[in-house]
Amino acid sequence: MDRGMNKVIIIKRRTRLEDLKKRYNTIEQAKFYIEHLGADFTDYELEHENYYASLNLVRIIATRYARVQEVDRDYISSMIFGKDDVVIAVGQDGLVANVMKYLNGQPLIGVNPDIKRWDGKLLNFEAIDMERVLPRIFDGNFSEKHITMAKATTRDGQVLYAVNDIFLGVNNHTSARYTINYNEICENQSSSGVIISTGFGMTGWHRSIMAEFAGMAKAFNLGNFKIPEYAWDSKALTFHVREPYPSVFTEADLVYGTVTEKDNLSFVSNMGENGVLFSDGITDDAIDFTAGMEIKVAIAERFGRLVMN
Repeated sequence: MDRGMNKVIIIKRRTRLEDLKKRYNTIEQAKFYIEHLGADFTDYELEHENYYASLNLVRIIATRYARVQEVDRDYISSMIFGKDDVVIAVGQDGLVANVMKYLNGQPLIGVNPDIKRWDGKLLNFEAIDMERVLPRIFDGNFSEKHITMAKATTRDGQVLYAVNDIFLGVNNHTSARYTINYNEICENQSSSGVIISTGFGMTGWHRSIMAEFAGMAKAFNLGNFKIPEYAWDSKALTFHVREPYPSVFTEADLVYGTVTEKDNLSFVSNMGENGVLFSDGITDDAIDFTAGMEIKVAIAERFGRLVMN
């Protein structure tokens, strides 16, 4: 296949060994620290070797079919993707999800660099599979799964997308104070924050919160509670208010709900400082949620395209 105008962007991440080297300046010092704690340093080395063997193979194969650009995960928030780019994330599930929220219709391939180490629900391929997968993608002959995203928009035009979930709250352990408006029903609230989950994110933070609810229901003899789940492409979000505190000024009735394309969900901050909004656990790409800031949350107009085979 002629490479033509094909372009592949490979997203990589640092290994644990590279993180240790960054912290301790040299591999030798990192090894001394790990072995001093009684841990096996060879596992860090093996993981590193396997990761780069996989990454290098992906690079070699991709170069045969396209122009290749390699980007570290730390820079994806400022990356401008072309509409016809094909994106390959080499890493774990979290990397695939983090990359997806910055895409706008580009097909995304998840590559498992170490199948003996990572399960990878989003990692449908190994590096060698790129030999058969890339030609099919450029020919438009591949299967994919669509993933619904969430979108938060501020009154001053800032936008944040999420593949798994959005967190709205504070950046420390104090209480978040805000006004929630869900389909014209309003409450002043004080809580540990609000989680808005996609169908894809129902197995993440959402599941943790619902597991606590199910345990409480059982403890109070309310019977077994089945945790709800939605398909990855479901046009619905759910929101949970964490640890709401009722008081003279705050309420705790509006704590859970579903947001479809017909629903409206918004928040206004009542906090002078420390309010924050971030998605998918990435705090470096956050929006300040301070006094008077209004944020509307809805189903995004864009969606993820995960290559399946």
